[in-house]
This record gives sequence, C-alpha cells and structure tokens, in this order.
Amino acid sequence: MASLDALVVGLPPQDAERLAGLPCLAGATMLSALPGGITNRNYRVDTPQGALVVRLSDEESSLLAVDRVNEHRNSLAAAFAGVGAPVVDFVAGRGILVVGFLEGRTWVEDDVRRPDNLPRIAAACRQLHAGPRFASDFNMFDIQAQYLSLCRERGFRMPARYEEFLPVLARLRVAMGEHPEPTVPCNNDLLARNVIDAGDRLWLIDYEYSGNNEASFEIGNIWSESTLPLDLLEPLVTAYWGQPDPAKWARARLWALVSQYGWTLWASIQDSVSPLDFDFWEWGLEKFDRAVATFDGPELDGLLDAVGRP
Repeated sequence: MASLDALVVGLPPQDAERLAGLPCLAGATMLSALPGGITNRNYRVDTPQGALVVRLSDEESSLLAVDRVNEHRNSLAAAFAGVGAPVVDFVAGRGILVVGFLEGRTWVEDDVRRPDNLPRIAAACRQLHAGPRFASDFNMFDIQAQYLSLCRERGFRMPARYEEFLPVLARLRVAMGEHPEPTVPCNNDLLARNVIDAGDRLWLIDYEYSGNNEASFEIGNIWSESTLPLDLLEPLVTAYWGQPDPAKWARARLWALVSQYGWTLWASIQDSVSPLDFDFWEWGLEKFDRAVATFDGPELDGLLDAVGRP
C-alpha cells in the first residue's frame, strides 16, 4: 500500500504539503487530479473510508468575493438539504475543503440542453432552495460593483464598452428592486459541470459563490451558463415554478443578463491573477458579447416593464 507521502510526489509543492498534512487522508491508496476546475485545484483521494475530493484554493480567490468560511458553512447546509456532497473536513485559512466523492456522471452543457433534464435540474434547485438558509447572502449587483472597483483600482483590463452599460445596470437594479422575490439558499454558480447525475437523482456541487438569493437568479444563471437557446428558458421557468409565468420568465432573463455582465469582470480578474492554464479573457468576452446583444437589442424595455409589475 502506497503512503500518502509517496502519492503526492510530483504534485506542485504547495499542494503536496497541504495534502500530506490531512489526517482524513490517512491510509490513502490512490490520488488523482480531477479536471475541470477554473478557480481551484481538485484531487480525488481513495482512502479505506471511501473516496474523497480535496479542493485546494489560493489566497487570490478572495479577490473574487469568495469567503471560504461561509462556503464551508453553506456546503454543510447543502449536504443537510440532501443535494450537496457530505463535508468531511475544512481547514480555515489554508484553502482546504474535503468532501465525499459523489458517484455519477458530471454533466456537460448538452445535458442541460436536453428538455427532459430541465425538470430534473429544477427539482434539484427546489430541494436546495427549501433547505436551511445559508450563512451568507449573494447579490450580483453588489458583486459586480465590487469586481468593478477592483478592476479600476488594479488596472485590470476590461472589454471595450464595458462601462458604457453601467447606467443601464442601474435601471435594472431599480426595476428589479420594486417587487423582489424572497431569498432562498442558492448555489449561484450552476455551470453544467457543477451537476452530478447519479441516475436516479442529481447532486449540486461547489458552493464557492453560494448565498441566499432570488430563485430567479438561479434559474436565469443556469440558462445563461449553459448557453441554452431562448426557447428553453420558458420550460425551465415552468418546471421550477410549476406553471408558466411571464413575469418570472422576464425576471430570470434579466438576472441572466446581470450575471453575464458581472461574471465578465470575474474573468477579467482571473485573467490578471490566476495561475491556472485557462483562457479567462475569451471566457469572459463570450459572456460580455451575449450581454451586449441584450443591452443593444429591442427586448430590454419590455423585460424591464414586465419585472416592474407585482
């Protein structure tokens, strides 16, 4: 049986040191890097007690408005709700979170685009949203403002025309604040790869950006992150709310716009500070281009009118 010290040979030194010091990994028999993370580094570790996932983050993630203590607390709440992985260990101040490995297939965007999967993801969201309230709140208007302040302060590059749309964003905030939804515990970052399909159920993973938020943000962000066609937003909204609702559709559509605009600056920050080998700039430009299409398009005034109604 290989020791953990032997298993971590060849890893980045900072990762090897953190992994080797974890008591929950005692007796590990196998360690492998998990693909797909664009904020952290993730490892699967097989132990006599079962397979675990160790998520390692760096201090730079604090620039992205990630609070690791709240992430840990919210991960515990999501596990209690029955949709998140069991939490095994957390080391505050060292960027270490250990959760149980969930057997199943990680979704890709094509899975979200399947109409028969929309009721499944909506049901998983309802289960999470009905669970214990999270330790933190999430509002993309506030997050975007924080990201923008940081980009200006540090001189991080932003897409051309980005600040041109700030007055429109202010209009959005006023209109959407007239009749807000009650907040519920939301993941707020349900990219396709944050959904694990176990066949008879879906798991929702990664609670870095989790916080109490409007359910319509969760729905709009799912639609946006998997670049679903517009005609799939209505069945997703209907699956979540149980009936067609034009006002909820408009609200989800506008939250998708706000998320695209806000996550664009997330990418600007990552482009400047992240050590990961990933093209964050192009990732952000794709979101910004879709936001611009809505900002410049003919539907915005109608959407604003719709969410202004009770």
